[in-house]
Amino acid sequence: MILFWSLGAALAAGTLLLVLRPLLARRGHAGVSRRAANIAIYRDQMRELDADLAAGKLAPAEHQRARAELESRLLEDVDAAAEVAPRRSGRGAALLVGIAVPACALALYFFIGSPRAVDPRADTHAVGAGQIEAMVQRLAARLRENPEDVEGWRMLGRSYAALGRFAQAVDAYAKAAVRAPRDADLLADFADALGMAHGGSLQGEPEKLVQRALEIDPKHLKALALAGTAAFHRKDFAAAAGYWQRMLPLVPPDSEDARAIRDNVAEARKLAGAPAHAGIQGTVRLSPKLRDRIAPGDALFVYARAADGPPMPLAVLRRTAGDLPIAFALDDSMAMTPAMTVSAHPRIVVTARVSRSGNARPEAGDLQGASKPMANDAKGVVVEINEVVR
Repeated sequence: MILFWSLGAALAAGTLLLVLRPLLARRGHAGVSRRAANIAIYRDQMRELDADLAAGKLAPAEHQRARAELESRLLEDVDAAAEVAPRRSGRGAALLVGIAVPACALALYFFIGSPRAVDPRADTHAVGAGQIEAMVQRLAARLRENPEDVEGWRMLGRSYAALGRFAQAVDAYAKAAVRAPRDADLLADFADALGMAHGGSLQGEPEKLVQRALEIDPKHLKALALAGTAAFHRKDFAAAAGYWQRMLPLVPPDSEDARAIRDNVAEARKLAGAPAHAGIQGTVRLSPKLRDRIAPGDALFVYARAADGPPMPLAVLRRTAGDLPIAFALDDSMAMTPAMTVSAHPRIVVTARVSRSGNARPEAGDLQGASKPMANDAKGVVVEINEVVR
């Protein structure tokens, strides 16, 4: 068993190396498949139900009701549609492939293959594609008897989408949307499925659904991603950049998602003919007298703010104290909101702060330093962390 998984892991790693090399070979880490874990839990719970039925602890009607509830929960977890991200390139695509390939392979193996065939203790409760299909059909049958169940229609739409049956997913989402017309999550999923049913195009009705979702929730992450993608495909690059820019405050600023979004914003702005702003560049270093007051894992924040304006950061970079000294570049692609950019303010102050707690707000005991006000395109800026926050 160990040899089997070791060989499988080695083959997967070798394959990924070949696939990711053309995509800049950025390293990433894929977590254990949540789908596989949910299926394992489902199997254990189903065994317990069967044992209780055999022991007379559960009546057949109670057993069937509990089984139906288990199946509904499994479908809800297993069939959750993948998050829609804006068009990625280069390193963002490499990360996406690096995560998606092993995760999808593992999920398909658990669904369609026989992952326990090499295990002599294998049981008879393996969940295969046929069983998933049967669960979907039972859910569809229940909805015919109870057509006002919005969550049921939503779950059925996700299930059909996960199975690649987009026309049926559209029909299920439409029934849910009629009953919950102000649900932004539902409208975004509906638009996504309708676009897939139309060959991957979001033009027309899918984009109208996206705009309805954004009217309800202007900060809806998936709707913003879809709106940007739709605008990009119709070559309205300025609009695409605007939608994707609005996603940045909704994701962790130092995450791979944020970096991929910033890359997409920069690409859309370039295609729109917007002049690129180089931003402010320089180095952050630590005063020798404070060296013994930091730990390598302490959070390091470097941010720009307007010298004569609101205190809100215009661009933020996060690293760790162990990286010091570091080179930095703070530009418009790192803006927290489209209206608050480095290029929009002629005089900028750059601040660097080490936080043991990891809190973005200054706290007593933090270490910090700041530059003098300077032009928003200054180069060679040096920021020394040389004081303790009181």
